[in-house]
This record gives sequence, structure tokens and C-alpha cells, in this order.
Amino acid sequence: MNYTIDTVLESNEEFSAFLKTKIREFNNEHSIHHKNSRQQGAIQPIHLIVGDDDGNWIGGIAAEVYWNWVEINDFWLHPNLRGNGLGRLLLQRVEDIAYKKGATNVLLTTFDFQAKTFYELHGYVVVGEVKDYPPGSSYYTMVKLLN
Repeated sequence: MNYTIDTVLESNEEFSAFLKTKIREFNNEHSIHHKNSRQQGAIQPIHLIVGDDDGNWIGGIAAEVYWNWVEINDFWLHPNLRGNGLGRLLLQRVEDIAYKKGATNVLLTTFDFQAKTFYELHGYVVVGEVKDYPPGSSYYTMVKLLN
């Protein structure tokens, strides 16, 4: 097979989509779990939305249940809402909902300047660390077994 290598130093959405499609095809071929997760309804979203009296969003959690796991993708609260137990309440609620949907584990990522200590206080353990990412910080993968 002959080939060329082009270097492109700008955004190329079409090429990115091509790569994602090819990786998805490979994963589907080699992992029944990946293939099954592509089925309609296989990934079950959970959104816990915190709003103020005017209907403005001021925090919440976005998560997905699949493969008997819940992955917490985004979790943020307005600074005025932190430190009063609301974060703990939201985390417990997403865990409870996910458990009822069949999740037995939780997966999330965080930076050391974000909420690592908060998650550790609630039973999460670090299973991976990328040091100096970004420079001067660490990036963590954390998990928790749901009971």
C-alpha cells in the first residue's frame, strides 16, 4: 500500500470525524460492550439541574450510565452554594439513581485544583494520576464501588 503523510496545523473537523468513525468501527468489531453501547437507549443520561428562583442554572451534574458504571462527566456548583452540603446531596442522588439503573461503580476525572479532596471524602479512590497536566497540577481518574 502506498501512502503520503500530510501535516495540517489547523482544525479539521472532517478528518477528526473520519478518525472517530474508524475507531468506533474498530471498537464495535472487537468489543461487544462498545457495540451494544451504540444501541438506542443503551447510554442512560442523568442530569441533576440546580436552579435559582428566576430559573437560572446555578449548578448540577451531568452523568451517563452504561456498562454497569455511571460516569460523572461534569459537576459544578456556583461558589455561593459550596460548603453547605448541596454537593454531597447531588453526588449521593446521582449515585442512587445510577444504582437503580444498574450501575455498580462510578468513574470520574478531576484535577487537583478542582474537587479531588471532596470526592475522597465521599469514598472515591484515585486509580490513575497524570502528573504535571497541566504544568504544576495533576489530573486524576477516580472510582467508587456503589453498595
